[in-house]
Amino acid sequence: MFFAQYYLDCLSQASYLIADRTTGQAVVVDPRRDVSAYLADARAHGFTVVGVINTHFHADFVAGHLELADRTGAWIGYGRRAETEYPIRKLAEGERITLGDVALEIMETPGHTPESISVLVYEQTTDTVPYGVLTGDALFIGDVGRPDLLASVGVTAAELGAMLHDSVQNKLMGLPDQVRVFPAHGAGSACGKNLSTAKRSTIGEQRATNYACAPMGRDEFVALVTAAQPTAPGYFAYDAELNRRDHVLYDGTAARSLSPAEFAGLRRSGAVVVDARCPQEFAAGHLRGAVNVPAEGRFAEQAGTVLDPADELIVIAPQNREEEVVTRLARIGFDRAVGYLRNVEEALEALADEVVPASRLTAAQLRSALRGDRPPLVVDVRTCAERGGSGFIDGAVHMALSELPARTGELPTDRPLVVHCAGGHRSSIAASLLRHRGFPDVSDVLGGYAAWALTSGPAEA
Repeated sequence: MFFAQYYLDCLSQASYLIADRTTGQAVVVDPRRDVSAYLADARAHGFTVVGVINTHFHADFVAGHLELADRTGAWIGYGRRAETEYPIRKLAEGERITLGDVALEIMETPGHTPESISVLVYEQTTDTVPYGVLTGDALFIGDVGRPDLLASVGVTAAELGAMLHDSVQNKLMGLPDQVRVFPAHGAGSACGKNLSTAKRSTIGEQRATNYACAPMGRDEFVALVTAAQPTAPGYFAYDAELNRRDHVLYDGTAARSLSPAEFAGLRRSGAVVVDARCPQEFAAGHLRGAVNVPAEGRFAEQAGTVLDPADELIVIAPQNREEEVVTRLARIGFDRAVGYLRNVEEALEALADEVVPASRLTAAQLRSALRGDRPPLVVDVRTCAERGGSGFIDGAVHMALSELPARTGELPTDRPLVVHCAGGHRSSIAASLLRHRGFPDVSDVLGGYAAWALTSGPAEA
């Protein structure tokens, strides 16, 4: 057996290539949209990709099933409850896919979504204990998939939670302890609330350490797994629907290098500038109205949170990372990135009349401003868990970054706004979004709440 895991830190997303070395037949599970890594490995080992399996309709990224099927002729498999615009192989409980000596077996594990499946992997068709199980978003390391996402329209969180209870407590926990667990996501994903940084585990380890795997009744389980889930980024519903549809294939050639004049023309016609430089460079000078989403960090998820997939996008990125940023946008279905500036410093000099700095305050400056005659309104864009765990600035309005785009209308335009997060990364994103939407006086806090707490003594609560 050949078994490989591919992990994208930006999306905390794992995909898998499983093959039989003797026959050369291979299956890819939960592929990302840029499929070159799977195809390169298949070529290097002499494999033929015969099938592509999605464990469910992913909400946090656009899967690469259509791209792989187009490039290889492979069939596309989903759980039997899935309905799509393109032809699929519906996979039912207990169905076996034989690649030679290696076999895959389908286990229906609904709950995160109704059509969710897990895939048991057998090194030999005669084995009675699987080598491992690809759990999709049903079971994570340290957590389980949330049952409250909008991907499952018409099914309530309680109904999905009841399905998930059976899938986790009875089916997955019914496997032997030594079976390896390979989930579709890790720490940082908004598909759960307590995911581990580990990339693999075992059923035994999860039975002993995962809060949701401890024996409990259905009602207790549902209450536990639905409590305190973070707000899902706005693009999740869009991606879940896109994964159902027969959409345009990604080929990596949509965006091109733009001259400053071309860039300026697109900007004047309404294209949104996505500036992927670090907050410090952005603050030193950026194009008026640009939205800062730093490439370092969870770029794709944060871009999907504050941008609209319907908008035409033009990109400013760290040097030589322009194509990478465009690819990361495409991974979440933001295909309208039409071009980028190649030499940023020279381009900004050419567009100097439109370049402005961003206001960033130290914690001490914020404290002084709050005591002044015209105190700003502080906007806290951390999650509920962060705010509850470490305290907050008295009088601050709480709008998690994932909620901010839908709630900017609640903020005043006639008063200075100061945005903070935990350390100063998300606050730059949020402050730039507010400026982009027309708020005239917006700053963010250098060092975030961590800096505020250091200068204020005990956390305020």
